[in-house]
Amino acid sequence: MSGRFAPRPTRTTVRGGHVAVPGGTRGGAPGGAAGAVPRQTAGPGHVRTWTPDGPLDLGLVLGPLRRGPGDPTFRTTPDGSVWRTSRTPAGPGTLRVSARGGEVRGEAWGPGADWLLDRLPELLGAADDPGAFEPRHRLVALARHRRPGLRLVRTGLVMESLIPSVLEQKVTTDEAYRAWRLLVRKFGEPAPGPAPERMYVMPAPRTWALIPSWEWHRAGVDDKRAGTILRAVRVAARLEEAVGFDPAGAQRRLELVPGIGPWTSAEVVQRSHGAADSVTVGDLHLPGIVGYALAGDRDADDSVMLELLEPYAGQRHRAARLILLSGRTPPRRTPKMPRTDIGLL
Repeated sequence: MSGRFAPRPTRTTVRGGHVAVPGGTRGGAPGGAAGAVPRQTAGPGHVRTWTPDGPLDLGLVLGPLRRGPGDPTFRTTPDGSVWRTSRTPAGPGTLRVSARGGEVRGEAWGPGADWLLDRLPELLGAADDPGAFEPRHRLVALARHRRPGLRLVRTGLVMESLIPSVLEQKVTTDEAYRAWRLLVRKFGEPAPGPAPERMYVMPAPRTWALIPSWEWHRAGVDDKRAGTILRAVRVAARLEEAVGFDPAGAQRRLELVPGIGPWTSAEVVQRSHGAADSVTVGDLHLPGIVGYALAGDRDADDSVMLELLEPYAGQRHRAARLILLSGRTPPRRTPKMPRTDIGLL
């Protein structure tokens, strides 16, 4: 039955990187959501096609890059395309990715178009090796069977994952997504090409550094997280160099910045490097989810989680993602973490 119906998305599977991508409709407009007209008229972009060597699910591969349903840098459209914007070393760019008949088509616009297309296979997991993963638990094996198109994304960019990860420190995901959405729309720039409406490229490091304190406050970002971002953007070039390091070395480089710890650095390298073994520690919910799924222990802490994931050494992040994608979570027994909007203070 696993191949007959697509698993329904839940909050946990969304956190595991599940984004629903429409199957596409013949004759659907490629540039708008729900029939929306593209914001600007542009000629054809630069195009590249690529054939993966196995199953590929765009929603699973690119899903971890979306920061909430209103993310201005990420959009899916009814024709089955995934749109995303990036600030590349060559400049801002918009990338549209679609898959048909086993072939992936990438189309890009803006100064960063060639950079994005050159790295399209890596972005979609060409450097990942799903065959190296061996399930040790029935639940994990079943989750992998149901998600054959899962590959680990590799963006080759650090800051675009670091800043939203810092915004997610110690707050609810809804608060973090709101802050990212407001700041990118206000201080970013419109996406190049015929992108869907209200898509933007994240601000440049200098723009982040010049955001006034009251704008951070209005977006609900406290001084601690804002200060961490300001320290990071001042050394953005040095942090981007970490793309050339192995994941452990990249995490060490990131953690030299005060305010960036193991939780944040792991969340970054999982996206920037496609790090299969960089498991997130220090998370409020993940140890309990892993503990409950693998051992029935909803009170597991980081040490218990790492012990349970030890059989997956080298692939612990992939194992944790599959556990999240399985949707098996302990029943809630406490109220949700309260939302606090400091912009109202």
